[in-house]
Amino acid sequence: MKILRDAAAVRTAVAGAGRVGLVPTMGAFHEGHLSLIRAARAACDVVVVWLFVNPTQFNESSDLVNYPRDEERDAALAAESGADILFAPTVEAVYPAGFATTVTVAGLGDILEGAHRPGHFTGVATVVAKMLNMVGPQVAFFGAKDAQQVAVVRRMVADLDIPTRIEVLPIVREPDGLAMSSRNVRLGADERRRATALHRGLVAAGYAASTGQRDAATLARVVEGVLDGEALSAEYVAVVDPDTFEPLTTVDRPALIALAARVGSVRLIDNMEVAP
Repeated sequence: MKILRDAAAVRTAVAGAGRVGLVPTMGAFHEGHLSLIRAARAACDVVVVWLFVNPTQFNESSDLVNYPRDEERDAALAAESGADILFAPTVEAVYPAGFATTVTVAGLGDILEGAHRPGHFTGVATVVAKMLNMVGPQVAFFGAKDAQQVAVVRRMVADLDIPTRIEVLPIVREPDGLAMSSRNVRLGADERRRATALHRGLVAAGYAASTGQRDAATLARVVEGVLDGEALSAEYVAVVDPDTFEPLTTVDRPALIALAARVGSVRLIDNMEVAP
């Protein structure tokens, strides 16, 4: 596996190589990331893993500073999982002096995560647009845990006619249901146990929907009740359309329940599709 730092080198490496698959990451690899790399390996001729901790999508400076970084470990795991290229640019390579362009997905990028993290999705959309242009993949692989991010990226790709297909893989979870996240390592033992309430709440709401509950507000309260049982307070619990993230009042078709909550100082998100 090659480790490359600039776009010109990546473009040369993938030129004429066939179907190029891209796996966007910020490093600190866990099984969720590795499942994306393996999926790309199975579907593509060349697999490029993007490794870049994007400063423009962090709202809290402490979160950026504390974000785990271990390129040597990540490179070894990427190679073992089938990556051909680890593209790990510097901040200066992505945002050179004089950089002045941003990409904003209006509406979809302003609600839920966008409302609680102002500017977050502008940072995401901008870096993803740049990443796709730097690499030029036929397909990019994302995880479903960041469901609103996926929706934002899909909207941007469609609106800007970027010729990359967005492939989304299911959430990878720990045996106790906690969605895998690079932030999980910051949880203390008791916080780690309490954090499972996010998934338990979603499962309870999914069961309620499957047994006849249609009222979206009631389903949200089911989730909140489970969080309350662990003394956790949600930043939001929303029942939305999976594609547009428009809020639903009645679950009369497949829906997505998305939530964010803090467990101690660690902010976690999760989601689950439910159906009547």
